[in-house]
Amino acid sequence: MSSEAHTSAEYIHHHLQNLTYGQLADGTWGVAHTSEEAKAMGFWALNLDTLIMSFLLGAVFLWMFRSVAKSVVAGTPSGLQNFCEWAIEFIDSSVRGSFTAKNNMVAPLALTIFFWVFSMNLMDLLPIDYIPLLLGSFGVPFFKVVPSTDPNATFGMAIGVFLLVLYYSVKMKGLGGFVGELTLQPFGKWGMPVNLLLEGVNLIAKPISLALRLFGNMYAGEMIFILIALMGGAWAGFSATNVTLFGSQILLSLGWGIFHILIVTLQAFIFMTLTVVYLDMAHQEHH
Repeated sequence: MSSEAHTSAEYIHHHLQNLTYGQLADGTWGVAHTSEEAKAMGFWALNLDTLIMSFLLGAVFLWMFRSVAKSVVAGTPSGLQNFCEWAIEFIDSSVRGSFTAKNNMVAPLALTIFFWVFSMNLMDLLPIDYIPLLLGSFGVPFFKVVPSTDPNATFGMAIGVFLLVLYYSVKMKGLGGFVGELTLQPFGKWGMPVNLLLEGVNLIAKPISLALRLFGNMYAGEMIFILIALMGGAWAGFSATNVTLFGSQILLSLGWGIFHILIVTLQAFIFMTLTVVYLDMAHQEHH
C-alpha cells in the first residue's frame, strides 16, 4: 500500500509539473528534468509548455477567423462561417450590454480573449496521459497541455488587461482625474488616506481576482481528471473491487468531462465579461 501511494503521488506530481527552461545549478541553461531543478531556476525560468501551447492555440484561432474572413460568401455560407458569424454577434451583443462608452477596440479584444481563453481551457478535455507519454518517448520530461492551469499564464493575461485599464483611465479622465478618483472617493479630501487605501486595494484586486479565478477553476478541474485517471490502475489485477473501480472511472470521466465543458466555456466568458466591465469602469468619469 505504501508503494502504491508513493506511485500515485509521483503520478500526480509529474502531471502538475511544467516543462521549465532556465539556468541549471552548473550555470548552464537548459530544461529541468526534475521538479527540484525547476524550483532552483528561480524567477527567470520559462514554462515552455505554457508558452508553446498558448502561442499555438492563439495562432490557430487567428488563422481560423482570418481564413473565414477571406473566403466569406453571402449566399450559402459554410458551417465554419456560420459559427464565426454567430460568435461575433454573440460577443458583440455581450459587449453592448456591458460597455456603455465608445471604443472600437473593446469588441475585438473581447472576441480574442474569449476564444483564446476558451481554446486554452478546452485542452483540459484531452486525455491527460496521451501527449505527455508521446513527448516522453522523445525525451521530454514534462508537458502540461492546459496553459490556463499555469498561474504565469493567467496572471500574464490579467496584467495585460490591468495595463489597459490604467491606460484608458488616464486617457479618458486625465492623470489628475485618475489620481483624484483614487484619493477623493468616497470620503472626500478629508478622508484622503482612507480613500487611497480603499481605492488602491480595489484597483489591485481586479487583476489578482481575474487571474486567480481562472487559474483556480482550471487547476481544480485538471486535478480531478488526474485523480480519476489514477483509478485506471484497476487493471493491475482482476477482482470485484478493481472491476468496480474501472467502471467508476469510466462513468466519472464521462460525467466530469461533460460538466467540464460548461466550466471551460463559463470561465472564458467570465474572463471576457470582467475585462469589458473593467474597461467600462475605466471610461467612466466620476463627478
